[in-house]
Amino acid sequence: MQDPTGLYRFETDCDPTHMRASSLVVAMGAFIDAGHTGKLISDHLLGALDHSVVASFDVDQMLDYRGRRPLMTFDRDRYTTYDDPAIVLYRVLDVDGTPFLLLTGPEPDYQWERMTEAVRGLVRTFGVSLTVSVHGIPMGVPHTRPIGLTAHASDAALIPDNNPVFGEVQVPASFASLLELRLGESGYDTIGFSVHVPHYLAQTDFADAALTGLRAVSGATGLALPTAELAAVAGANREAIDSEIGGSEEVLQVVRALEGQYDQWTRGLDRPTLLAPSIGELPTADEIGAEFEQFLRTHSDGEG
Repeated sequence: MQDPTGLYRFETDCDPTHMRASSLVVAMGAFIDAGHTGKLISDHLLGALDHSVVASFDVDQMLDYRGRRPLMTFDRDRYTTYDDPAIVLYRVLDVDGTPFLLLTGPEPDYQWERMTEAVRGLVRTFGVSLTVSVHGIPMGVPHTRPIGLTAHASDAALIPDNNPVFGEVQVPASFASLLELRLGESGYDTIGFSVHVPHYLAQTDFADAALTGLRAVSGATGLALPTAELAAVAGANREAIDSEIGGSEEVLQVVRALEGQYDQWTRGLDRPTLLAPSIGELPTADEIGAEFEQFLRTHSDGEG
């Protein structure tokens, strides 16, 4: 492995010995980040709290530009802007002035193990004792019910009230999940939150999922993280979703069917939220997707 420190550089005014932080929050874009949960959380934190850049990563070594091309703006006869990707480590102050680190940016395409080792070195340098990651996953649940999440950790004692939704399953890896695994193997405490996003909203902003994830991060770290503005956005987002779905009887029927399934599960479990149903009762993403594909085919044929 090449030297991991070659992947990043500290800002010139950054002295790690005087910028200690006990928590690292990882909210990066990923292969799966349903509802853009991680991005909404990182954008909200950087917009609401004082922060500074402490280190930036060399994305040219880690990104596949042809696989996901950055956007440029062309204005009449020239290019005017380039949305250059960046993977950045921020030092952020919560509402009470407590510092924490925030790692944001697109998920690396290459050199995962080297990047993981680089972050592990930064965790050691800044004295981080707990790393928490958060992202969204698509689930067969309605947006009109409480948002659930799947918690996972390097030590079960870190999530004592956890009620697993899943048993043993194989899933596509992400950089954040590998980081959680490798840090745990090295003896560091890690927690991850996979927020349940309605399957039909996976490709759009779903602020309710970000709000749920942000509250989970705050509870795990003890950080005082602001939620009022994000809650307002979530409310407006929910109204827009209701309005759009209400305009299509076919989609409304699917949402009602999901509500019926959800309510049946929670009644059977005598629980207020969908956190621990029988695994066999959960509809698969393929099953939910098939319903919407059928709707789209019918809808397209009707318009045609």
